[in-house]
Amino acid sequence: MAGMLLFMTASAAGSVYNVKDFGARGNGKALDHKAINKAILACSQAGGGQVVLPPGTYLCGSIRMKSNVDLHLYAGATILAAPDSMKAYDESEEFIGPEYQDGGHTYFHNSLIWAEDQQNISITGYGMIDGEGLTKKDTEYEGEALGGSIGTGDKSIALKCCRNVTIRDITIYRGGHFAIIMTGCEKGNIENVTIDTNRDGIDIDACKYITISNTKVNTPNDDAIVLKSSYALQRPVLCEDILITNCSVSGYRLGTFLDGTYVPSTVGWGNGRLKLGTESNAGFRNIAITNCTFDCCSGLALEVVDRGIMENIVISNLAMRRLNHYPIYITTGCRNRGPEELTHASSARDISISNIIADDVDSFAGIIITGMEGTPIRNVRLSNIFIRYRGGGKILDHPYPELLKTYPEPRHLGPTPSYGLFARHVEGLMLRDVEFDLMSPDERPETILEDVSLRQ
Repeated sequence: MAGMLLFMTASAAGSVYNVKDFGARGNGKALDHKAINKAILACSQAGGGQVVLPPGTYLCGSIRMKSNVDLHLYAGATILAAPDSMKAYDESEEFIGPEYQDGGHTYFHNSLIWAEDQQNISITGYGMIDGEGLTKKDTEYEGEALGGSIGTGDKSIALKCCRNVTIRDITIYRGGHFAIIMTGCEKGNIENVTIDTNRDGIDIDACKYITISNTKVNTPNDDAIVLKSSYALQRPVLCEDILITNCSVSGYRLGTFLDGTYVPSTVGWGNGRLKLGTESNAGFRNIAITNCTFDCCSGLALEVVDRGIMENIVISNLAMRRLNHYPIYITTGCRNRGPEELTHASSARDISISNIIADDVDSFAGIIITGMEGTPIRNVRLSNIFIRYRGGGKILDHPYPELLKTYPEPRHLGPTPSYGLFARHVEGLMLRDVEFDLMSPDERPETILEDVSLRQ
């Protein structure tokens, strides 16, 4: 009986709406998003329920999620993003005012699946979203009209100002500019999701009470899981009370995470990592990250450079290997991408990182903790950390640059003058059971501290 319910019509099942009853073909050739949108609208107007996609390939442009609807993809069901030549995506919404962030963070309606100001929505099931037809470029900055080129989709799932959101069990392949972006959302769960994509995996921007758990994100060309605090809501909004737990991030070649061949990427920069920033107009508060693995990617990055704050950050139990560029990077800067009336400096304090093991780490940089002169990073605790570096570094013949307005990536600053830890402008740094090892000799000293006060 339970199996029969899967494909019952809306009229028979009441709160279950089969998209094929609304005209969807599922043959991968005919556009199906209009039929899916009809089913979603009917479900929402009737008080809510589940819209189901039986096995098949559903070629789609923009799908508009509505309140109280669960969009459920059964195993064997694929939502396939249409090419931009079919002009199947919604036009980007109008954005009034200066854009202090790129178009991918600013516009939402030109996405494969999107929602704005909705509540109690979910995308579930063991099916797949394949963003083959999405662009991974930021079309809003490609010389097109404001909002991007009409008919071009650039994100798989884009949710703005929604409440009570669940994304569970699905797989996203080739997600476009963002596989998932949530901006200004409250109370949400991303659980047991698998992503293998060509730009960012999951972006959580200016959100509150969001949990990401048991999720695997492979992003060879960009960041895997990122918390941001942009000016997309036209005001500074903190990203706060966020939990990331039991997740894996990696930077294998696109597609090889899904097919199980796990081929290392040749990109070699900034790929696959877990990051706070760079967009940081309000900043980050009450963030917990625990029980995660990193492989064949860059390390952990905590960056606040747009006059925001970063405080009450607790990170523990990370297993890392084959890391590019650095294992841990904590920085503040003065890029200050935002309104001029935001005059205070970026700041960071009360950060705890513990129980970390990292093996086969790039010799380019060690742990980096850099504040700004006159505005130090305060109260950073590193404990029970073991890092094994590749070695081979050379003594620098010049001072290590200050970040200042530079984009906050160590690759722009060059190798660190020490192989294990470099800290500058830090007040209250505590080190306990922090150990470094070398796979081959390194000419640089293990640790350099400049303008740093230590805590016992």
